[in-house]
Amino acid sequence: MIDSYKNKIVILIPYYGKFPWYFSYFLHSCRFNLTIDFIIFTDTIFSRALPPNVRVISKTLSDIKELASRALQMPASLEFPYKLCDFRPAYGLIFQEYTVGYDFWGQGDIDVIYGDLRGFMNDEMLDKYDFISVRHDYTTGCFALYRNTGLMNNIFKGSKDYERVFSTISYLGFDECNFKQEKLTDDTSIFDLETDIESFTHIIRSAQNTHEINAHFDFLLLEGTPGRIRFEEGKMIYKNRYEAILYHLYWLKRVYQPNITPEYIPDRYSISKTRVYRSG
Repeated sequence: MIDSYKNKIVILIPYYGKFPWYFSYFLHSCRFNLTIDFIIFTDTIFSRALPPNVRVISKTLSDIKELASRALQMPASLEFPYKLCDFRPAYGLIFQEYTVGYDFWGQGDIDVIYGDLRGFMNDEMLDKYDFISVRHDYTTGCFALYRNTGLMNNIFKGSKDYERVFSTISYLGFDECNFKQEKLTDDTSIFDLETDIESFTHIIRSAQNTHEINAHFDFLLLEGTPGRIRFEEGKMIYKNRYEAILYHLYWLKRVYQPNITPEYIPDRYSISKTRVYRSG
């Protein structure tokens, strides 16, 4: 990692299953963020070349379940990969041996293409905040940063439901807002909604309101299928006017499903409402 920033950041990404076509775009965007380290936990055997700041740790899902159970001091229910999302707020405890020496750790996923992360997460911002979401309305599962402290690594325990969440087989949306995203986009407060569990959005908003932590909520990412997106040598540009921290491919990957995984990704390309294509 290039040591040019005071605050050191590592992004933790467990992933299980076949790596999809967009993984090549994810890795390519990591290469433009060399001051941030990325650790991928997987049971897939890697033969491809990786950017110097991307590290792959060989662990099975059962290994992660054992790590989680030990760190949380309770039997963790982790029977299928998507359930990992519920455990994201606890990654600071579960993967604590991998965050030593870092000032911030982050949760991430591979269905994102990063822009200039440090252009947004600079030292001035990181000195000020303990938690950073890249949406204005709820804690973002696809990417969020936590100050690497005992307080932030244990703050998920502020939910009265965290033990229930971690011992339930099904995914409960704990990392975000218990599936209330649509209502929160209308500027409704999470505390005015009836939810099945006390989610991580509840916890961070509450700690923010009581000044226990400084939390940052702002819409910094691109989501959906807006089109008119360009990746230009490490920057994510929308409509030739706005720069975003990342593009979340959650909806695009449902529309665009190429049969071939690209081996070469150009440093400039465009993303329409339906596909990714090379641009001049």
